[in-house]
Amino acid sequence: MSRTNTTKLGIGITLLVSFIVVLVIFFMPVFEGKNGLDSLDNLYNSISKGSAYYIPKVAHLVEGHGSELVTLNLKMADAAAASAIEPLFAKTGIATAVEANNLMIQGDLNTIFSACLADADAAYHNRGDELEQKYGTSARATLFSWWNALNEMERDLTRQKLFKAADLTHTVKAKTVECAYNYYGINAQNIKERWAIVLFSLVFYVIYTVWYGYAIMYIFEGLGFELAAH
Repeated sequence: MSRTNTTKLGIGITLLVSFIVVLVIFFMPVFEGKNGLDSLDNLYNSISKGSAYYIPKVAHLVEGHGSELVTLNLKMADAAAASAIEPLFAKTGIATAVEANNLMIQGDLNTIFSACLADADAAYHNRGDELEQKYGTSARATLFSWWNALNEMERDLTRQKLFKAADLTHTVKAKTVECAYNYYGINAQNIKERWAIVLFSLVFYVIYTVWYGYAIMYIFEGLGFELAAH
C-alpha cells in the first residue's frame, strides 16, 4: 500500500458522488410523472409491441387447420372459474354445460379460435371497451379467462391424442392471448420515430457503467491501493 494520492482520491469521490446524484434523480418521478426506469421500460415495451403482433399469422394457421368438431371437458380450478369462462364459448354459439368446476363444450375448433383471436386483437389494439360490452369484464380479465380455457383445452386435446389441435391451441395461447395481455394499454411506437432517445439511453448506459468503474478505481488508487505485479 502506497501513500495517499489526494488528487486521485478527490477525482474518485467526485465521480462517485455525481454518480449517486444522477442515480437519485433517475429514480425520481421527473420524467412525465415517472421515474427513469419506468419511463425507459414503457419506451422499450412500446417499441417491442409493434414486432409482437402475431395474430394475422396465427389466424392463417387456424384457417389452414380447418374445421374440426370436438367435445371437451375443461376441468377448471373451481366453479367460479368455470362460470367465468363459459360465456367465451356460449357467445360464439358453442354448446356448453357447467357442472361444478367442469365446463363441457362441443363445437368447431375453428369457431373457438376465431372468437379468441378477435378478442385478443381487440385487446392488443387497446379496445378494451369492446370486451367489457361483450362480456361485462375488463380486457385483462377476459384474456385471463381465455388463457385458462386454452390451457385446459390443450390438456384435454392431448389426452384425446389430438396432437395437431393441441399444438395449435398452445400457439393461439402463447402468440395471441399472452401477447395481448402483456401489451394491453401500451401504445405501439416505431423505433424510427424514437431512435434518438433509444440511442441516447444505450450510450448513457455504457457511460454510466464506466463512470462507476472509474470512480471506484480512482478512490482505491487515491487511498494508495495498487496491484502488485509478480
